[in-house]
Amino acid sequence: MARLTLEDVGALAGVSRSTVSRVINNESSVRPEVRARVEAVISQTGYAPNAAARSLASNRTGVIGLVIPSHVSNLFEDPYFARLIQGVTLGAKQISSTLTLFLFESEEEEREVSPRVVESGFLDGVIVTATRPGNSLMRKIASTDLPLVAIGRPGIDGVPYVDVDNRAGAFQAATFLREHGYERCGYIGGPLNTSTGEDRLAGFIDGLAEFNSALPNDLRAFGDFSEPSGYDAMSELLDHSPDAIFAASDGMALGAIRRIHDAGLSVPDDIAVIGFDGFTLGEASEPSLTTLEQPVSATGSLAVELLHKMLGDRSTPFTPSVLPVQLIRRASA
Repeated sequence: MARLTLEDVGALAGVSRSTVSRVINNESSVRPEVRARVEAVISQTGYAPNAAARSLASNRTGVIGLVIPSHVSNLFEDPYFARLIQGVTLGAKQISSTLTLFLFESEEEEREVSPRVVESGFLDGVIVTATRPGNSLMRKIASTDLPLVAIGRPGIDGVPYVDVDNRAGAFQAATFLREHGYERCGYIGGPLNTSTGEDRLAGFIDGLAEFNSALPNDLRAFGDFSEPSGYDAMSELLDHSPDAIFAASDGMALGAIRRIHDAGLSVPDDIAVIGFDGFTLGEASEPSLTTLEQPVSATGSLAVELLHKMLGDRSTPFTPSVLPVQLIRRASA
């Protein structure tokens, strides 16, 4: 059987070829009853538009990029990025787009490859994880006409983004600890050159301030969100006798618990611990980890949805989407 054409579908639906094209490209200028008639013919005949022709007609390729900038050394061990990529992939499927993943081992490689991301012409738009505010690659993309959405606060004016409420989550961790009688609350944070690291530290300090408490320097230590870095950071804090720790990732919280146990102390009897992520590894820890659960997969899907809206209407200013986090109470605090 010969392949159906736009003209064939139009003839069966009693409309023009251009109307069928507008329906396929989901343009808003088609009356609902006409759209329904064309879609019924497409469903009944099993018509599938030629991808190359559709790309030319719509000026789109059906490909979006996910860029994870350099210095994410523990990418494939970090549950965060696994869930994020899963969410972005799901979102791409929902808009019938193909996802291309860009990873960089170093800043030098990022500089070499970034022109291909920006100038290739085969991407409809780009999602960039804002691991560092004001990232140079993100600035370069933002200066072009390529639609851009950031995951995480980008630190660049005018760039729409999706994030979780890191500051409010850390605030909640601080108030939870103080309300339950913990006096010397320590903090294990992520790198301060990341928006996540900045926001979780600021939120924790604000939460302590609600109880006229401060976060002294000797109760602050920093890692890179990984479990080994949490272990090392906890080693720094033990000499200063904290009775509770808020770690800015579940990985660092589990490293802190391991270090506390190695010191012959108990969690939570001697030191309570709260994490931030809500990944399943915290459920299986001993004791199970109290944590702030963030909707990582939903963040990725929402970023794709926002990018898709930008492709349909570039003139509308888009406000940031910030998703709430939830305190999950378990045994560690």
